[in-house]
Amino acid sequence: MIRIFGTIFAGLLGLAFGSFLNVCLSRWPEGESIVHPRSHCRNCDHTLAWWENIPLVSWLALRGRCRKCRAWIGWRYPLVELAVGTLWAIESWQYLDQWRPDHLASILEQQIQSPYRLVYAIGWAFFLWLLTALAVLDAENLWLPDRLTLSGIVLGFPCTVLRSFYARWDFDPSDPPFLLVGALECLLSILAAAGLILLIRWFYWLVRRREGIGLGDAKLMALLAAWLGLPGALLAFGLGVVLGAVVALVLLAIPGKSPETGAWALKKLPLGTFFCVGGIVSSLWGPQIIAAYLRWAGL
Repeated sequence: MIRIFGTIFAGLLGLAFGSFLNVCLSRWPEGESIVHPRSHCRNCDHTLAWWENIPLVSWLALRGRCRKCRAWIGWRYPLVELAVGTLWAIESWQYLDQWRPDHLASILEQQIQSPYRLVYAIGWAFFLWLLTALAVLDAENLWLPDRLTLSGIVLGFPCTVLRSFYARWDFDPSDPPFLLVGALECLLSILAAAGLILLIRWFYWLVRRREGIGLGDAKLMALLAAWLGLPGALLAFGLGVVLGAVVALVLLAIPGKSPETGAWALKKLPLGTFFCVGGIVSSLWGPQIIAAYLRWAGL
């Protein structure tokens, strides 16, 4: 019962933070403050009443239009709110599953890992929120701002190091090499993930003599590695590439987009968005996917 109520609470909290994210997504690209002025219609500047700011409910009640000027609000608003709410609910469901009696080896394990797991769950919720923000920003503006990617790396590094440390909770906590080894592993993962994108970027430039992948994608891969480790980041990369290829094939199949004009080859795709989607999948189900692949490959 606690697991159910906790999941519902996390989902509702995610809806609220998804609503706040919509404010950020609308104002960051314009260089506006996310604090002032209050939420308003982007078309007529009508200041929204409190009941017009209820996540999902207000959009449905207003049928996706401004109450004053009837301008179309857009599907992004309810979709982002729903996405964050759903992701936080799933993450909470998985987190609370760890506290079933059959998952706790001893009282000592519970006492040692309780603070870590709570802090890490909060950090993981922020990570999912961050990936949603980056996915939408890249899809709408082809923009992966450094303020998000770099801050995400800075926050992900200590979380992953602590995860590595507490995975060895039965060892002597006073032994400093565990922290050093975890920090070194995380740092190497970050450098390797970013280096992969830089290598592809360099090779593309050698072949086409123009930029094919932005530096923001390299920082995004570093962000994924900081939170997911190198295996999880590579899984996100693979899923993102497959998703990007599917989208590219769909665009090629659209009438009027003939490859003979050459315009299809110059069209920019939000690769960061695909990586973020892959990162979300990897963060929630990465270990299971990797384990299933290893079994399938006979490794």
